[in-house]
Amino acid sequence: MRFSYAESMTDPSFYLPLARAAEAAGYDSMVIPDSICYPAHATSTYPYSPDGTREFLDGKPFLEPFSLIPALGAVTQRLRFVTFVLKLPVRNPVLVAKQATSTAVLTGNRLLLGVGTSPWREDYDILGVPWERRGRRLDEDVEIIRGLAAGGYFGYDGELVTFPPVKLSPVPTEPIPILFGGHSEAMLRRAARTGDGWMHGGGDPADLPGLLARLAELRRAEGTADQPFEVHVISMDAFSVDGVRRLEDQGVTDVIVGFRWPYAAEPDTQPLADKIGALTMFAEKVIAKVRDGNA
Repeated sequence: MRFSYAESMTDPSFYLPLARAAEAAGYDSMVIPDSICYPAHATSTYPYSPDGTREFLDGKPFLEPFSLIPALGAVTQRLRFVTFVLKLPVRNPVLVAKQATSTAVLTGNRLLLGVGTSPWREDYDILGVPWERRGRRLDEDVEIIRGLAAGGYFGYDGELVTFPPVKLSPVPTEPIPILFGGHSEAMLRRAARTGDGWMHGGGDPADLPGLLARLAELRRAEGTADQPFEVHVISMDAFSVDGVRRLEDQGVTDVIVGFRWPYAAEPDTQPLADKIGALTMFAEKVIAKVRDGNA
């Protein structure tokens, strides 16, 4: 089992010391959220917060992932960084490929690209991208990123995106893992068919076993069950050694843990020292014991 540290919507000056502390404590990864802007008026709902509202985002500091991750990579040596998740269809895929390959190069292949469709229709409207066929756009964008990240000239003639052969330089020495995030049948099927992994978004804990079982079923049906695959989840089971074992038995490879309620409308006032204390205590009580048992 690997362990990912989650922190978001906090003082931007905290991120570098938190990344250093997480690496020193034994975490494997740090998840980096994505949010572009907060519209003054919106009707969209959020599928993972208890009440579906998005007020918890209002005024919260959100750093752009491809700006933040290279800075975190510069002060760490081993920690992986996972976008959780990048709202890919609202972006130009060639630009994302350039950002992702540059970030992977700067971090020594420590980027994992978690991608999904934005739940906010307003993101599409503001950025001038059609809401319709966003799933198909996501599929094409992933093909484009993989094609360009492989090096050499690559062009694309899809249903929604077309461009002539171009080349990016530099590109990373290893493929960038792409993980699909989302709970819909379509997203689970994408992950099973073409993904390097799947990312759980939280929500009702009672839904997780069914999602994991369905994902495993789809991977068997797609003939990908024997291929390397990462499963990242949010679960209270991650906070005990026995719970981690239960998640492992369900096929989970990575647990995502955080130490405050992310959907609070109030600003985060927790001091940096308290954050480091919480992540360190978890590492001593859970990560070390899990690894001792695996030794």
